[in-house]
Amino acid sequence: MVDVLTWTIERRMRLTERAELLRKELAEIDVELGRLEAAEVVFGQWAEATDGGRRPSGIVEPEPEPEPEPEPERVVVVTPGAAGMRLVPDREEGMGVEVLTPEYRRIMEIVTAAAGPVMAKDVALALGRENTPGKVEPVRGQLRKLSGRGWLARNGSGRYLPC
Repeated sequence: MVDVLTWTIERRMRLTERAELLRKELAEIDVELGRLEAAEVVFGQWAEATDGGRRPSGIVEPEPEPEPEPEPERVVVVTPGAAGMRLVPDREEGMGVEVLTPEYRRIMEIVTAAAGPVMAKDVALALGRENTPGKVEPVRGQLRKLSGRGWLARNGSGRYLPC
């Protein structure tokens, strides 16, 4: 007798779970049906307006703009960071720090002048910044960028030294 009751309870629980899954699936199908019905209405309106695509839709094409007169030549000074130019270029053989922006040049001077590997907080302090996360994190990002582009070497403990 107990076996029948246990079986009935287990069966009811399985069927309840399955019913819930089917309800969710039905709700998803209803949403998709609504979208398809809306698409049919829009397409039907377009087909009526264009006679099934055989007539122009009445959408006016814009007229081409007249070509502008050529401007006189201008001298453009390109600085790092302009028009997608990298602030820190990849280091190549024979390249000096003069290609870096003044701030990155100053960071390179600090790291080069240090007696050994330096941490981001040391560089931040040498730049005259406070020893707070808000002031040290940007310097850490700059050190990573210099390291990633071959200007500095980073050891495992997050210290940097010149290459």
